[in-house]
Amino acid sequence: MAHVGKLAIGGNNPIRIQSMATVDTNNTEGCVQQAKRIIDAGGELVRFTTQGTREAQNMKMISLCLKEQGYDQPLVADVHFNANVADVAAHFCEKVRINPGNYIDPARTFKHLEYTDEEYAAELKRLDERLVTFINICKQQHTAVRIGVNHGSLSDRIMSRFGDTPAGIVESCMEFLRIFRREQFDDVVISIKASNTVVMVQSVRLLVEQMDAEDMHYPLHLGVTEAGEGEDGRIKSAVGIGALLTEGIGDTIRVSLSEEPECEIPVARKIVDSIDECTALREKMAHSIDNDTITLPLDAADWETFQLKAAMATGALLIDRKAHNLIIETSNQDYQDKTESLADAILQAARIKFTKTEYISCPGCGRTLYNLQETIARIKAATSHLVGLKIGIMGCIVNGPGEMADADYGYVGAGRGKISLYRGKECVEKNIPEAEAVERLLELINKDKL
Repeated sequence: MAHVGKLAIGGNNPIRIQSMATVDTNNTEGCVQQAKRIIDAGGELVRFTTQGTREAQNMKMISLCLKEQGYDQPLVADVHFNANVADVAAHFCEKVRINPGNYIDPARTFKHLEYTDEEYAAELKRLDERLVTFINICKQQHTAVRIGVNHGSLSDRIMSRFGDTPAGIVESCMEFLRIFRREQFDDVVISIKASNTVVMVQSVRLLVEQMDAEDMHYPLHLGVTEAGEGEDGRIKSAVGIGALLTEGIGDTIRVSLSEEPECEIPVARKIVDSIDECTALREKMAHSIDNDTITLPLDAADWETFQLKAAMATGALLIDRKAHNLIIETSNQDYQDKTESLADAILQAARIKFTKTEYISCPGCGRTLYNLQETIARIKAATSHLVGLKIGIMGCIVNGPGEMADADYGYVGAGRGKISLYRGKECVEKNIPEAEAVERLLELINKDKL
């Protein structure tokens, strides 16, 4: 169990629900208003990006303003690329999230680097020394930590030694976790996220096994990063998060949608409230798979809940390839004409069968460099007929190139008003004016089709 301010996470405590602000962290009033909307919707933690010392320091003002208005939920600083910022944020927030992929290691370049055992050990020593400084500050300030590994931002060092594998993802986390345990710092929450539900579920399961093997017991935060928006974002999140929750794994969750952050909270609540029912359904279906097909009998009070329960109940079975087909049966006549397309969407979320364009889009944060929701709508309108094509739409470079490694094309914020385009992992056009970027993406796709 970890303590984040007054909030206890893990153990016998309820599964906690959280979201992340999307406004500039220097915009105090904007952050306060958005945090209030998240909390009023039921969010129990609110995270803010702190890309620099200025943003980290402004967390103090955001916290004070919220408390003056009666909001004392824990605030979390999200840090990438600059360990010094984590040190500052630890003075002003109840929790700091650090990413092992870029806490000390430089940003991922996808280059294979050769390390001798001695060189690798030297890098770990450098990491150890820097991390202990941060841990000591967190001890003094009673600040919790989230070790947040993202598949899209594994370091070149980890990639070169372990490859782009669940084993590499887990080791990236364990390197940090072993230091925290040695330093007797226990207010730690762990997350392993990926936009690919199969990678996410396999990696979290492997992490649980590894922690058990090393007698470690820390709470787990679950999420499918860059899940997208609308129906697809909800279904993908429910498949990945639900697969683990129905196995008894998970202590806090975030549903990452490319929408206003307060929209994530009711979806997360429905997922949490459906755990027992979906666990029972999954166990029943596991014994009744016939002809490589899962047949799911289901009813729900509203269509969104129906979608989420269907995805949760079947997610683990499909991710484990216990079946490759899905039939959803319901007595609700209003749903019957939509169950086939829902089944296809769930199969696509589980990476079994692709029947439409796949969009890997981030939820946005204070780092986002363009209007994410408008851009997603424009790209979808122009590309939704390209069945099976995967397009990544990323607000900034934190996870952009990495999470898009699974995509055919990528659209990434590179600077204020500037966009870079990717073909797979390769950046093919840099710093395009935003006004031209969607058309240039379409030109790139159409050129490759010829």
